[in-house]
Amino acid sequence: MKLIGPFKQIITLANLPLKGAIHENQIEIIKDGGIIVENESIVEIGDFDMLFQHHPTIKIEKIETEQILLPGFVDSHTHVCFGGNRAKDFAMRLDGKTYLEIAESGGGIWSTVTETRKKTVDELKDITLKHIAQLAKQGITTAEVKSGYALSVDGEIKMLEAINMANQESEIDLIPTFLGAHIKPKDFEGSNKAYLDLLIQEVFPKLKSDELANRIDIFVEQSAFSVEEGDYFLNEAKNQGFDITIHADQFTAGGSYLATKYNALSADHLEFSEEEEIKNLSNSDVVATVLPGASIGLGMQYAPARKLLDAGCCVSIASDWNPGSAPMGNLLTQAAVLATFEKLSMAEVLAAITYRAAKALNLTDRGTIEKGKKADFISFSTFDYRNIIYHQGQLQPTNVWKNGSLINQ
Repeated sequence: MKLIGPFKQIITLANLPLKGAIHENQIEIIKDGGIIVENESIVEIGDFDMLFQHHPTIKIEKIETEQILLPGFVDSHTHVCFGGNRAKDFAMRLDGKTYLEIAESGGGIWSTVTETRKKTVDELKDITLKHIAQLAKQGITTAEVKSGYALSVDGEIKMLEAINMANQESEIDLIPTFLGAHIKPKDFEGSNKAYLDLLIQEVFPKLKSDELANRIDIFVEQSAFSVEEGDYFLNEAKNQGFDITIHADQFTAGGSYLATKYNALSADHLEFSEEEEIKNLSNSDVVATVLPGASIGLGMQYAPARKLLDAGCCVSIASDWNPGSAPMGNLLTQAAVLATFEKLSMAEVLAAITYRAAKALNLTDRGTIEKGKKADFISFSTFDYRNIIYHQGQLQPTNVWKNGSLINQ
């Protein structure tokens, strides 16, 4: 057991609502606080001097400088396991080229598929670990990682094996998600449904038997899989006991309907969700995960985060770090930029990258600083927690603790 502190402010994010708007005055702030950790969990939080008086023989991990403590961030949507580079795509997009023109020149998602297929499982593991190390420095203590860039039975299994191997070596927790239904691969000669059947018959059993992933994702969009095809695929996934998440409403509405129908953990993107979609999401337990990095990368509208919150939705923010549409990979910067355009309170932003993001991953043991939760927390060298969002990602964590152990300083 050890006592860590003192901290100028501890922002616990405890006792805040899971859904809907949050005002800044609802945030609990413990001044000159400390935190007691034992067996990777939080035991007690309170005034540092008072905690020391109650535990005079406790080991102290002294914080010598003025710092603010927050729960560790959770990035609930990433694609950081991939091969290749698509800077050429981005340059062409800036020059005004369309997605089709980029694809016809050898770019687009298929270029990532081609490069990812060339990589060995160890190479993909190392690439994933390299990206995860960057996330850890940003204060992310839990990250979801999707497959979806191999688009073949063996390739998708290879990706998931690499993600699970990376999880064994990573200092933070990685949550694998199977996204074989990203698009139908160019070299598959059958229909969309035939490809989905292949995934259901050949990959789903391996996910269970080899414990590769318990999460299934599908890209429901005109350029990928229709609502009807998504309905078929998700029904099979749900019947087999998988958790569900969906790439939904990115360019056209429809996917979020399936998220509510199948009680998905989350519906992600939502840039084209309108009044009806927002109402359906607000009447469900589906987390509305918005991805400002994709909007920045593609130069398109942001998801209607303000409307989603005001309607009573649980809104999380994730980076969508991927080589094509969202190459930035900086969750804090994206969240701060989204807050500016969508008029989100600082409380809403912090909730969206901590405990609400954890809910999108079906995790209830993290995301707040309170007794019994995982000892995942981060500190910033500043005198006021509001500076973290104010500096829009320029202020990075000074210290990162995972399971109570300091992993980055």
